[in-house]
Amino acid sequence: MKALRIHAHGGPEVLAIDEVARPSPAAGEVLVKVLAASINHLDLWVRRGMPGFPVAFPRTLGCDGVGEIAELGAGVSGLRVGQRVVLEPGYSSGLSPEDLRGDDHLAPDYSIRGEHGDGFHAEYFVLPAKYVFPLPAGVDPVQAAAVPLVFLTAWGMLVSRAKLQAGETVLVLGGASGVGSAGIQIAKSLGARVIATAGSERKLELVRSLGADAALDHSREGWDKEVKKLTSGRGCEVVFEHVGPATWDLSMRCLARLGRLVTCGGTTGPKVSLLLPHMFIKNLSVLGSTMGPRSALPTIFEHVAAGRYRPVVDRVLPLAQAREAHELLESRQVAGKIVLTP
Repeated sequence: MKALRIHAHGGPEVLAIDEVARPSPAAGEVLVKVLAASINHLDLWVRRGMPGFPVAFPRTLGCDGVGEIAELGAGVSGLRVGQRVVLEPGYSSGLSPEDLRGDDHLAPDYSIRGEHGDGFHAEYFVLPAKYVFPLPAGVDPVQAAAVPLVFLTAWGMLVSRAKLQAGETVLVLGGASGVGSAGIQIAKSLGARVIATAGSERKLELVRSLGADAALDHSREGWDKEVKKLTSGRGCEVVFEHVGPATWDLSMRCLARLGRLVTCGGTTGPKVSLLLPHMFIKNLSVLGSTMGPRSALPTIFEHVAAGRYRPVVDRVLPLAQAREAHELLESRQVAGKIVLTP
């Protein structure tokens, strides 16, 4: 079978389509034929290399996927060959106190496919049966492959960490990205008012179509002042950040008193600054967030099946064009997600 792997860190040129042995499921596992698998910024970071994070080579990328069960391992029940299933991006022992209280994403051994181990960018994949669940009827596999990581991340940010409430105003940075587009929709479903930013007219149209009450071009100077105008000078109760240094200072300025900034990463770099007087005088909170509880995934997919959440797929490419897909995502030419079809 074919698998998208890296044998060293570097640019898109290190991506290789390798011929590898098709795996077989052990007891309690399922073999899945991958129908679609999306690309995330996490794949770019793993490919480039992250300081202090060793990667064992070769590494198959990909943390989002939808597949069809090709074979059941011994003892697996409740699933059948030919059934379409969602492949969960995260996994852990299930034994830690965090796991047992429903916070598996906070477990010390929590891992993500494609980052801590091999991922879904391959024709077939074996994983424990507990990490798949049936794809709801009527949901397209390609669309579904764009859902798990970004919607679970946005859920963790807004529901678990920021505890966004109905009637609050949330500023979503990079609203046309995968996680930003998910954040807009989750915030609206919680009854919040959403101000979203994007970097082009096409992307601004997209965030409006997803439900944003106002859309601002973050490539134009003074967008933070527009946020203040839209909130009658008060600012936003919640700022949804994942861009990093390029927007951080203005994001902090957009917070209301007692506001919460929640971040899941920084696509423009890892280092930001804080003005402590601004932070303590306004009683601000800065919250980090990684993924979200796997228990939220079935609920997320119920919303997808009902049409309340819409995954945004920019384009669909064959696995053989993975280099092009990485280049497009790195150059910010993507609205939403790119999905690969092995």
